[in-house]
Amino acid sequence: MGKIIAIANQKGGVGKTTTTVNLAASLGVLEKKVLLIDADPQANATSGLGIDVESVKKGTYQVLLHEASVKDSIQKTTSPNVDIVPSHIDLVATEIELVDIENREYMLRESVKEIKDLYDYILIDCAPSLGLITLNALTAADSVIIPIQCEYYALEGLGKLLNTIKSVQKVHNPDLEIEGMLLTMYDSRLRLSNQVVNEVKKHFQNMVFKTIIQRNIRLGEAPSYGESIIAYDATSKGAVNYLNLAHEILKKNNKDG
Repeated sequence: MGKIIAIANQKGGVGKTTTTVNLAASLGVLEKKVLLIDADPQANATSGLGIDVESVKKGTYQVLLHEASVKDSIQKTTSPNVDIVPSHIDLVATEIELVDIENREYMLRESVKEIKDLYDYILIDCAPSLGLITLNALTAADSVIIPIQCEYYALEGLGKLLNTIKSVQKVHNPDLEIEGMLLTMYDSRLRLSNQVVNEVKKHFQNMVFKTIIQRNIRLGEAPSYGESIIAYDATSKGAVNYLNLAHEILKKNNKDG
């Protein structure tokens, strides 16, 4: 049975989409079957894997509202072993449209049941908010990865996210675990980067992944070509970092890391 991992942080610009796309691609080249669910109306994970966002007829919006099944919404990507449920700007409306629906927090969980056995990993790229769509992702997930950028306000808002995770565990999904905290945008030359790493490790200890994602120009360039870093430049620092992260997750889940 597949493991569902949400990648969440309500702060923007911390590397959520970069992580979702490149972790999916890394797990794919390690011969795991991966489904990426783009639950962000900005649809950056969708375009980042070469899908034309404007052409999306069925995607996360239809899946969340139960207007289409996940099976019918899946598209193949050029990344080996990686499929996607694409997103579209329409997804913004879901927050309003779900409000009056009974069991609205469980819409995604109900939808993914039918395909959970078809994949080794299902990764959900969350929007930079703690609204209903992110709540659906956390309710559907087995675990959550929290990217934290190695910058000045790194830990700001983290308490709020951890409280949200706690309340999801209490009310909607008692089995939700924290897969790990992922330090991103690390620059070894900056004292601040090193301070953030030390502080996060001191606070959260074993919850922090050993792998750290370094600042890498190639990582920033890849999405504009509609490619993961693995396809764009497999020898780059960014590709090596994400492959290491994939190995670490496989090892943690006893799936041949």
